[in-house]
Amino acid sequence: MSISVLDLFKIGVGPSSSHTVGPMRAAHEFVVALQQRTPLEAVRRIEVKLYGSLSATGVGHATDRAVIAGLMGARPDEVDPDFLVEAVDAVRIDGELPLPGGVVVPFDWARDMRLLPVSLPYHPNAMRLSAQGDEGVLYENTYYSVGGGFVIDEAQAQSGATNEAAVEVPYPFEDGAQLLEQCRRHGLRISELMLANEGAWRSEAETRAALQRIWDVMRACVERGVGHEGVLPGGLSVRRRAPALYRKLSGQTAGRNMISDSMAALDWVNLYALAVNEENAGGGRVVTAPTNGAAGIIPAVLHYYMKFMPGSSERDVE
Repeated sequence: MSISVLDLFKIGVGPSSSHTVGPMRAAHEFVVALQQRTPLEAVRRIEVKLYGSLSATGVGHATDRAVIAGLMGARPDEVDPDFLVEAVDAVRIDGELPLPGGVVVPFDWARDMRLLPVSLPYHPNAMRLSAQGDEGVLYENTYYSVGGGFVIDEAQAQSGATNEAAVEVPYPFEDGAQLLEQCRRHGLRISELMLANEGAWRSEAETRAALQRIWDVMRACVERGVGHEGVLPGGLSVRRRAPALYRKLSGQTAGRNMISDSMAALDWVNLYALAVNEENAGGGRVVTAPTNGAAGIIPAVLHYYMKFMPGSSERDVE
């Protein structure tokens, strides 16, 4: 199973890894490929077509906004979530799409952002991007957001390839049973085996630094979630619950053993998971674990461990 931990834990934005993170990555890849083929000054129009599931739930999952951000050069692991609101709103209002390098092209949201209620054969999460110049199409490609923020284009879909290069790891496995067998055979803990496998991609120092960045994002997401009052986006007027629950639990913690009191521990873990889930629903920065929908569980456990376990350290997270 040659998938790096950094492929499973992707830094991105909510609310969906397949409907928000993946489409933003696809749009960013498209504009990079376009720039390699032709000067962006030659572009006169960009057309976006969202198909299937991306069309049906795209607006609610901010797929349309994520694609625009990607075309502007934003990456889901680097973009400021507030940028998505302000910059994308400006495109809709002004009718102008700024591409990387300062190039600006007209963008009529009603004409150029098309939501088509049909599915393409390969996958329901499909989008087609087209750049047009004075004499026709300059570059066009179809992308599929296949889950967890992973994206493949039309050529990869037709060939059966993925955009993740095959890598040989020292301790390969295909399922949990094989993983445990490798650990027994080589006298390794799971964490030791996985760290050794990560060496096929990068040095141990680089892996630990990347994991620390992921933990920093997870921790910041919890902190924002427990302090972010208000109503979640959408038409249901769902009020955030994490801040009130945080205040309640903080008042009950004094004098309790947070290690032996299993119910108190569960309350805190649930709070941290809820805080992440609400940040995700609000379009905040989260880490796929391995999807946005499951993003709250791992940071919740880690946050509880780091806060209440005596002797815990940053090294434990890595």
